[in-house]
Amino acid sequence: MKTIDELLAEGVSGKRVFVRADLNVPLADGQITDDGRIRAVLPTVEALTGAGAKVIVASHLGRPKGAPDPAFSLLPAAERLGELLGKPVAFAQDTVGPAARAAVDGLEPGQVAVIENLRFNPGETSKDDAERATFADELAALADVYVGDGFGAVHRKHASVYDLPARLPHYAGYLIATEVGVLQKLTEEVQRPYAVVLGGAKVSDKLGVIDNLLEKADRILIGGGMVFTFLKAKGYEVGASMLQEDQIPVVQEYLKRAEEKGVEFVLPVDVVVSGGFPDLKAKEPTHPDTVPADAIPAGQMGLDIGTATAELYAAKLADARTIFWNGPMGVFEHPDYAGGTRAVAQALLDSPAFTVVGGGDSAAAVRLLGFDENAYGHISTGGGASLEYLEGKTLPGLAALED
Repeated sequence: MKTIDELLAEGVSGKRVFVRADLNVPLADGQITDDGRIRAVLPTVEALTGAGAKVIVASHLGRPKGAPDPAFSLLPAAERLGELLGKPVAFAQDTVGPAARAAVDGLEPGQVAVIENLRFNPGETSKDDAERATFADELAALADVYVGDGFGAVHRKHASVYDLPARLPHYAGYLIATEVGVLQKLTEEVQRPYAVVLGGAKVSDKLGVIDNLLEKADRILIGGGMVFTFLKAKGYEVGASMLQEDQIPVVQEYLKRAEEKGVEFVLPVDVVVSGGFPDLKAKEPTHPDTVPADAIPAGQMGLDIGTATAELYAAKLADARTIFWNGPMGVFEHPDYAGGTRAVAQALLDSPAFTVVGGGDSAAAVRLLGFDENAYGHISTGGGASLEYLEGKTLPGLAALED
């Protein structure tokens, strides 16, 4: 995999460089609520513009249905990119049409243009190879060189991620190089004890990574909505908590394998419960209660790990040398149920380990709860991509950058 440093050494002055970024930022009423992914691509964009390249930044945002949708426009991201760069950024209101061609043609060396959401074109996400190829051909006509730096999308076999690099000289940007280096530390160069903290809503989303980590981790700590399937698998009643009944046999098998392999599986000893899911907009105080994990009352919904569990998890992380965390411990968006996620975030800071926060909601939680993201070893920009890498899968966007 060639890197952007090799591209810069070859010279890019006056060349049109297509940067596949990940500007898939969260929006509320058209306003960006977390610009972490935009800031993550800055080193690559700044290096290219500083070397005189004409930079075309492209990304997806959300899940539009293959057609323009104002709710998913990249305009707010383009404006924020311009603010962070401290220079004007041109914005094209289409992907490969007249506006995109005019924006690219108007670039001077050192300038930047952002084209509209790639998923407004059905060819971006098509499962039909020919349809994707046609879109990739049109994108390739805009540029001389391709730089892949959208780590959050490399697990997708999409036109701009997988097909386009084959049509242009291609290089890995700084973000992808960093992310891959970090993931290698979690898979090939692990310092032990190696502890993994997994949370989030659905256990089905994490089965593949659990399966693979049973061969690599020393401890696996479980929280979030997915934990109730584990508790049910142990024979506990879980009240009205989130539950994936169909996954119970798989979870029971994993618990058995962990015991056989000497992998410590750590589950909550207490849970914060309430009579229903909280209103995340109003964030009015609710009436939570903390109960033992094996005594959740009927009709009560588990929404966070309890304080005793938070202390237990902090103790299990204290002597670790490597920690990977993916998924919040509870409904962290509401202050009544943020305690478990806050405790895990703090435990990572207190540990001497190399700490990796695995993107998605975990990264959002770190920022929302006011932690210094620079204090962690690494905060990934790609939750799904990180998990699939740890599952041992081949990621199409990384394979496409290899020679």
